Amino acid sequence: MLSPEEHEIYSRHLILEKIGLSGQLKLKNSSVLIIGAGGLGCPVLQYLSAAGVGTIGIADHDTVEKTNLQRQVLFGHSSLGKLKVDVAKKRLKDLNPFVNFKTFADGITIGNAIDLVSAFDIIVDCTDNFETRYLINDACFIQNKPLVYGAIHKFEGQVSVFNLNNGPTYRCLYPDLPDPKSVSNCADTGVIGILPGIIGTFQANEVIKIIIKIGTPLNGKLHVFNALNNQSNSYTIPKVEHEIYERIKINGFDQNDYQFQCLTPVLEIDVEAFLESKNSFEQIIDVREYNEYPIIEGLASNVIPMGELHVRFGEIDPDKNTLIFCKRGIRSQMAIDFLKEQYNYKNLTNLKGGITFYPFEQEK
Repeated sequence: MLSPEEHEIYSRHLILEKIGLSGQLKLKNSSVLIIGAGGLGCPVLQYLSAAGVGTIGIADHDTVEKTNLQRQVLFGHSSLGKLKVDVAKKRLKDLNPFVNFKTFADGITIGNAIDLVSAFDIIVDCTDNFETRYLINDACFIQNKPLVYGAIHKFEGQVSVFNLNNGPTYRCLYPDLPDPKSVSNCADTGVIGILPGIIGTFQANEVIKIIIKIGTPLNGKLHVFNALNNQSNSYTIPKVEHEIYERIKINGFDQNDYQFQCLTPVLEIDVEAFLESKNSFEQIIDVREYNEYPIIEGLASNVIPMGELHVRFGEIDPDKNTLIFCKRGIRSQMAIDFLKEQYNYKNLTNLKGGITFYPFEQEK
């Protein structure tokens, strides 16, 4: 049942036809996992917390950066450098102390995907990269969990509901990982700060509809919104059978299914090995944007954003042993491809996985 204070907090729901006390109790007795506490995750977390979803999981391995503040409205300058899951939990607990929050600072991985997804009723994908989206989708299919999807790009956003009542999955919309050379993210192309708030709110609305069983969820539909002209369009997603699901059921997840395969193989080194041998690199190039945080003091000898590489490649000595890095290791691999193909560079090494898990405390 609801306490007297909860009755007051949720009063506008309780008097609302189609929700009422029974609907509010359904929200209280439900559990939702939000994967990604960034631009999309922030409004989803805020509105589902305010709505009274009983248990909310927050999975994200990132810390708060200055470039997040333009659109990730749960955070402020006092949050910089702190784990997003910790900051979000504190802020949301103040918003609604009756919600049980569970945090997962490792995010979602091949190793924990099944256990993580199986512990919640509904999964919300608020991530910003294709590799993770496919992993979330596949885990939801294996565990038969509905997945509320959202994505943003510049001025346009998408929302859909996958795997609900035996409906289509994300792979029915996008069967395979795209060519990485065609992929961009917010750091490369930018995004208007309002857009994730709009799309994230759409996602939260879909979650509430599914829990209470009201309205018509976007099951088998892709809703596309353009912030420049306020146009909205919906497209039907046909259901398609995918061989990979049976393979996962039998053999489990395969790392190769969640990595871009289209790039030319390059020499790579992981963070641990790099820390042991970084003095062997004569030059280190950071191909992230200037404002991407954190800056690794004393590590990058030169910052050359990916978009400037075609005019600044001459700043990289082709005869020196060179490490190139970015946030996740994709842009840096593309940079190496470009330098090899266009200018015959040879002594290039990619920082595998980028600096996502770089132990900054070791750098003095």
